Amino acid sequence: MKRSFQFLSVSLLFAANLAFSQGNSAVVDNIIKEATQNSQLKQLAHELTDGIGPRLVGTPQMKQAHDWAVAKYQSWGISARNEKWGEWRGWERGVSHIDMVYPRVKTLEGMQLAWSPSTGGKTVTAETIILADNPDSITFQKWLPAVKGKFVMISMNQPTGRPDYNWQEWATKESFEKMKAEREVQTAAWRNRTLNTRLSAKNFALALERAGAAGILASNWSAGFGVNKIFGAHTTKIPTIDLSLEDYGLLYRLTESGIKPKISVKADSKEHGMVPTFNTLAEIKGTEKPDEYVMLSAHFDSWDGGTGATDNATGTITMLEAMRILKKVYPNPKRTILVGHWGSEEQGLNGSRAFVEDHPEIVKNLQALFNQDNGTGRVVTLSGQGFQHASEYLPRWLAAVPESIRSQIQTTFPGTPGSGGSDFASFVAAGAPGFSLSSLGWSYGNYTWHTNRDTYDKIVFDDVQNNAILTAILVYMASEDPQKTPRDKSILPVDSRTGKPGAWPAQRSPTRKGGVN
Repeated sequence: MKRSFQFLSVSLLFAANLAFSQGNSAVVDNIIKEATQNSQLKQLAHELTDGIGPRLVGTPQMKQAHDWAVAKYQSWGISARNEKWGEWRGWERGVSHIDMVYPRVKTLEGMQLAWSPSTGGKTVTAETIILADNPDSITFQKWLPAVKGKFVMISMNQPTGRPDYNWQEWATKESFEKMKAEREVQTAAWRNRTLNTRLSAKNFALALERAGAAGILASNWSAGFGVNKIFGAHTTKIPTIDLSLEDYGLLYRLTESGIKPKISVKADSKEHGMVPTFNTLAEIKGTEKPDEYVMLSAHFDSWDGGTGATDNATGTITMLEAMRILKKVYPNPKRTILVGHWGSEEQGLNGSRAFVEDHPEIVKNLQALFNQDNGTGRVVTLSGQGFQHASEYLPRWLAAVPESIRSQIQTTFPGTPGSGGSDFASFVAAGAPGFSLSSLGWSYGNYTWHTNRDTYDKIVFDDVQNNAILTAILVYMASEDPQKTPRDKSILPVDSRTGKPGAWPAQRSPTRKGGVN
């Protein structure tokens, strides 16, 4: 009797899988049709990046973006809400105006770093001084009084503003190798100059502030034409300014040659105290298995040197568009479809870690999560994230994706679990099947990742449209699949440092009160 029951169970499962495979073509065709004939991607990107702009955690623009997303979902008939998970230092970027006023007048390209103090409504004019080459921390402490009333230059002066690919194209081999060798020596020397202070980056900035510096000047070049990375300030009273490579180099050379240039800085940022932080969640309720979930995932926040177009407005609009399409062509899913637009990913996956911690009932019943983050390119990589049976269901879902999209995707099974990098890792750490839809680079690392050039014009909409189609089909297939995804973990490769199998990433709690010293 037991053997007959097992045979019947296998037969029923085979029949369900066959019906599942045969019944999805109409919905898939409608997903593709809606995505290609009625795409909303350009309008969504325009409203988010041009209209709202960068979405630094704790800023009014971040809250504006959350409210915009809720309203957008509701206009499509999708239930949505903002869910508070913590609070952060509230700050708002203002106008940064930086001019060289001696030995000649020139407006300089630069901006405050995130969370930099303002100049209190005043214009501060002062000479520049370069961090001295002190042989040790004692000499550094003796040098510190020299910064009083001056803007301190703390970055290395780059020997060339041309990226290496430009040298490779035009320089002789000998000239290129000579430049690289000289740059390597210069970089090592500057590293020693900073290490000799024996202070962390934060404590170094605070030491300059306590010594009476008028402000700090840096240039975090991103090895491309006209591009700098813009992160956060460590100062609490004086402004920290990032200058373009070109203008930083100008000031550096003038200072080094003894001309004593002067600059004027007016920085009008505002402090808003501690403000609440949110995730935006939207839902299409399941009809047969409402307590099982398929999730779409993308972080909503950004750094604010540009407008966060490829990090991560592209992931955001991919998920918005996929949800819009699914609501239109698949309004009654078998499982509940959820989307999470996470806050404060850039400061440590805080929004998604908070969701995982706050919603164990969803994490426990998660069929799959699909996250997109790393730029505007079409998805080309999908890893099983260390889940032993991912090779059984992910290819089954991918089989419904158009060949033109599917053929470009390299799968790796079982893969290894992601321990960070983006929000899927928050779910993987909890043992839930979260997957990263990893995309082509499009010079992401140099030109748009956390830079002042991450703007609307860098979006490649054909690739983003492919990603929205891919995401919508994967979510549909995961929702309809008669089988619930197993969570068995594979044995991880041996860690070369310990000689033992690698450990699964540990679940970590979020920072729920951030931006404070």
